[in-house]
Amino acid sequence: MKIFSYFYDKALIWAANKNAPTLLAIMSFAESVIFPIPVDVMLAPMALAKPKRAWNYAMIATIASVSGGILGYFLGWYAFEGFIQPWISELGYQHRLDTAISWFSEYGVWVVFLAGFSPIPYKVFTISAGSLQLAIIPFIIASFVGRAMRFYLVAGLMYWGGEAMQNKLRQHIEFLGWATVALAIGLYLYLR
Repeated sequence: MKIFSYFYDKALIWAANKNAPTLLAIMSFAESVIFPIPVDVMLAPMALAKPKRAWNYAMIATIASVSGGILGYFLGWYAFEGFIQPWISELGYQHRLDTAISWFSEYGVWVVFLAGFSPIPYKVFTISAGSLQLAIIPFIIASFVGRAMRFYLVAGLMYWGGEAMQNKLRQHIEFLGWATVALAIGLYLYLR
């Protein structure tokens, strides 16, 4: 089944659309609060389609993602106990939240940086940071640095790799896609 190749080809078409930067901003903002699909899925093909704009796309993704993270922070601050906490418990994600909270108590703001840079769901940590009332300025700085590093890395790889990178990525997209799924399942089982 070639599901990832299909979506990769579609993402390349969408990336060439004149509204792609707006879609990237919306996706980046939403991904930091609730949307489950990582921004890289849109950013990488956009940087490949228009390499001279790769750095602009990385900045759009960074600013929109941090803005969404700030919304997640305030949702955690103001709506955690009355709305978010019961919803998390109902969906069976309490253990993930407990893990995030324990990481915050052990590592502080560094967790936000790590979540911003890595494939760890950033949205869990934006809401958790707000619910724990982490200081907003360190939260924003850690978010900005982590997200910028990630998005500029993706844009840079696509910019420098160019068509050769696109061909290699296209050639191995099925393996990379299924490996990511396996990693996510493994991480889920481990954190469970």
